[in-house]
Amino acid sequence: MTITPDTGRQEVVAPAIELKGISKAFGPVQANKDISMSVAKGAIHGIVGENGAGKSTLMSILYGFYKADAGEIYINGVLTPIPDSQAAIAAGIGMVHQHFKLVENFTVLENVILGVEEGALLKPSLAKARLALVELAHEYELDVDPDEIIENLSVGHQQRVEILKALYRQADILILDEPTGVLTPKEADHLFRIFDNLRDQGKTIILITHKLKEIMSATDTVSVMRRGEMTATVKTAETSPPELAELMVGRKVLLQVDKQPPKLGDVLLEVNNLRVVDEMGVERVKGISFQVKAGEILGIAGVAGNGQSELLDVLGGIATGTGEIKVHGKDIDLTGKHSDGQSRRAQGIAHVPEDRQRLGLIMDFTAWENVCFGYHNDPKYQKNALMMDNAAILEDTIAKMDNFDIRPPNPRLPAQNFSGGNQQKIVLAREIERNPDILLVGQPTRGVDIGAIEFIHKQIVALRDAGKAILLVSVELDEILSLSDRVAVMFDGHIQGERITTETDENELGLLMAGISDEGT
Repeated sequence: MTITPDTGRQEVVAPAIELKGISKAFGPVQANKDISMSVAKGAIHGIVGENGAGKSTLMSILYGFYKADAGEIYINGVLTPIPDSQAAIAAGIGMVHQHFKLVENFTVLENVILGVEEGALLKPSLAKARLALVELAHEYELDVDPDEIIENLSVGHQQRVEILKALYRQADILILDEPTGVLTPKEADHLFRIFDNLRDQGKTIILITHKLKEIMSATDTVSVMRRGEMTATVKTAETSPPELAELMVGRKVLLQVDKQPPKLGDVLLEVNNLRVVDEMGVERVKGISFQVKAGEILGIAGVAGNGQSELLDVLGGIATGTGEIKVHGKDIDLTGKHSDGQSRRAQGIAHVPEDRQRLGLIMDFTAWENVCFGYHNDPKYQKNALMMDNAAILEDTIAKMDNFDIRPPNPRLPAQNFSGGNQQKIVLAREIERNPDILLVGQPTRGVDIGAIEFIHKQIVALRDAGKAILLVSVELDEILSLSDRVAVMFDGHIQGERITTETDENELGLLMAGISDEGT
């Protein structure tokens, strides 16, 4: 509500966005059911919910990716049909996706004007965009070199380019999907300052995130979705993470990992001077050494792309390296000649890879087929020497789906038909329930429901308490600090520093993640 200067009367300001009765079904699945939501102009509005709650579908309708089966969209009080993304852009809506939509070998400037060039000649468009970028960068703290090639920019700077693209297209409403997933704490803090600047300039922001701490610190209001319906919209200052979690899941959720101090045993995994060179000849892991004992969780923190993935790949037997790795005190082969994922499993190593779709699953195969991958020689899966017992595998899959709340609980459904979070749970169920001596786990809760996160964390802690060694790789510092007993931070292929979890915090780890060592370099 505003006050008109000449009359002193109060004037009602229409919401920036108003959704009325939005419904959308995909076959028998009701993704959105009669959803109504209002977002005030110049506000930061959060949307939270479990996987499959309908958040992405709702925002895809607002941005024109999908067309609603029923309902209306009002922008600044005006009924606005949005049949496609061009209509959304014309209505002043921009969207920054979780996975950036940038051409990596183009410059920042070329990416910004891509799709909105004016005429056949690029030179005038580039000149106009250059001036606009200078103004936008200054106004919103979005400094980035317009002539830099995208692939040379950090993830945080690439994200700024996506925001600049939207602002260049005159967006007054910005939708951001999981914007801090690959940022350091310092980059995330800078992003939130950008949000504040945008809000101060009258922009409206919709923030989709699973991080309740970010919702509490960054938003003015928050809407909660559950199973396709809107369950609540509240002022952020009047709620709390436990209340939001309960609204999302429908029950009380333990947000902090409940674990006792570790009871350490013998060294189960030992790594000495490990080096990994990729297919392009670039050294990704540069002579790192560490140990993991029985009854311990060692967390590997760091921004994605600093050697963590390559470390997991070598330990899991799907890549080669040099140096020394010992399991139960015995050397294992790093050359690939006598080593692969199958031999690692025989040595008691289970591996949950970071990329579930590329390395954890065969997407065209069913859930029950994926559950037995890597363990197909298990006697309980064998009918005889020539045939597998499909009925036994199906029965085992149904039990795993029940234990890990995999939805829908249909073992005959192809992996590609499950949501990302449920795909992750298929991989976790397959590996964790094998009771391995050593668990290698990369991004265990990426895209997973908040309720399932609680369950997964409990399973990992239970393995640790049973005397297993856990190597945890995660970009989520909250997860690292909650689960790990020790933390090693990787930067540019090195271990930049190591800390006891109870003796450190996000700020200290964030400095190490940015490459600032104990000596200040």
